[in-house]
Amino acid sequence: MNTNRLSSTLSDGLNAQVTKEAAAAQTYISFAVWADSEGFGGIANFLFRHANEERNHMTKIIEYILQRGGRVRIEAIPAPPADPLTIQDCFEKVFESEVDNTKAIYKLVKMSFDEGDWATWNFMQWFVKEQTEEETLAMELLDKIKIAGGAAASGDALYELDRDLKSAPDDAELAQTKTAENP
Repeated sequence: MNTNRLSSTLSDGLNAQVTKEAAAAQTYISFAVWADSEGFGGIANFLFRHANEERNHMTKIIEYILQRGGRVRIEAIPAPPADPLTIQDCFEKVFESEVDNTKAIYKLVKMSFDEGDWATWNFMQWFVKEQTEEETLAMELLDKIKIAGGAAASGDALYELDRDLKSAPDDAELAQTKTAENP
């Protein structure tokens, strides 16, 4: 008896997203190793934590495919991009990676909507919120490096940024949580 409740298109799309999340985790690990080798242990810690987050995203999708009776395909991932040149370059690449991931998530949401697969549409809403958070966090990192002086940031500014990111929260506050009393 066939218990698969995913269309072949959605199954392919979800499996592609598994690979995309694995690749994102590798990118974060690659950037973390680079940051640590440059003496930025706090930034490396932050990036390693986000690599774990990407692996958690991958696991959620794998579990969902399995629970819907689908077949998971683990595929090779591409090599991570070249090492960043500066901390600003690192954060810019993080932002670009998150925006690219958001586009892939939106594609799955639209696909599930168009097919009327409400279970998958509902499942993907968590990822929509998560990507909003990830993009917001990446933009906040870019703002911090801009304030620190951008690509020409001083050693003192980078030291403080590194120290702050070691224990910075991994989540960004979203607009939905804001009120007139708590902007």
